[in-house]
Amino acid sequence: MGKTAFIFPGQGSQYVGMAKDFYDTCAESREMFQLAGKEGGVDVEALCFEENEDINITEYTQIAMMAAELAIWKAMEKAGIRADVTAGLSLGEYGALAVSGVMGPADIFRVVRKRGIYMQEAAPTGGAMTAVLGLDALTIERVCGETEGEVTVANYNCPGQTVITGETAAVAKAAEALMAAGAKRCVPLKVSGPFHSPMLSEAGRRLGIALEDVTLQEIRVPYLSNVTADYVKETAQVKGLLVRQISSSVKWQQSVERMIADGVDTFVEIGPGRTLTGFVRKINREVKAINIEKAADLAKLEGIS
Repeated sequence: MGKTAFIFPGQGSQYVGMAKDFYDTCAESREMFQLAGKEGGVDVEALCFEENEDINITEYTQIAMMAAELAIWKAMEKAGIRADVTAGLSLGEYGALAVSGVMGPADIFRVVRKRGIYMQEAAPTGGAMTAVLGLDALTIERVCGETEGEVTVANYNCPGQTVITGETAAVAKAAEALMAAGAKRCVPLKVSGPFHSPMLSEAGRRLGIALEDVTLQEIRVPYLSNVTADYVKETAQVKGLLVRQISSSVKWQQSVERMIADGVDTFVEIGPGRTLTGFVRKINREVKAINIEKAADLAKLEGIS
């Protein structure tokens, strides 16, 4: 019998109204939004459900996304749906931490709120990210290494989609070289900084200090780290990996391939949008990938327990 993985998206798919039907119909989901507001010191309900611009600003986006993701997960948990394995892309890794049992929701909301602030403040002017489409990762790595200035791979999303990050001028130069090397398109991303770049190491340092106050529990559901694309074996590894994650490449494609190799045949994306569902289908069309974004989507989980 195959395994089920719960996977959580990172920032970028947020929108006003996300998870509102879960908030309205499930007490456990509503508690997540209220807890996020209490622990994060922001009105998360207003942030998520009332028209505003802050929801797209990193320091607010992260706690809003995590509130929505954990709210949906709680509704699934109430319905008796459990995961065999879990992972998340960038910010989404904190959703995986909740499923794994390593970190409780209250601590997650406190840490994520600080993470968003630290990343916003550490993001230097002159930083950029660009999605490279239709070119293999090895060529992209080679071109980045040959480009003058700070430019590295931020995300290995799926075959044919890799994101580069770094100094604006260096990213632009690399994009030109990548087009010449055969990329179909290079699309600049609308982000506020060069995320998952060594340029964000200060945010990682500050996050490490914030994590000192967090008590971690044993890993109950196996989860994979973005940094290693492998299972985290011991609780003692968790904090160091979360610090490294901020300035390291996100190995999402490799993580999905690792889970499939381990017998996962059903991936359930928890949160707004269908980004990870699309990535999984491009990585391997033989496995099942579904997204749970609305309360009505829970019907897709029939037969999964």
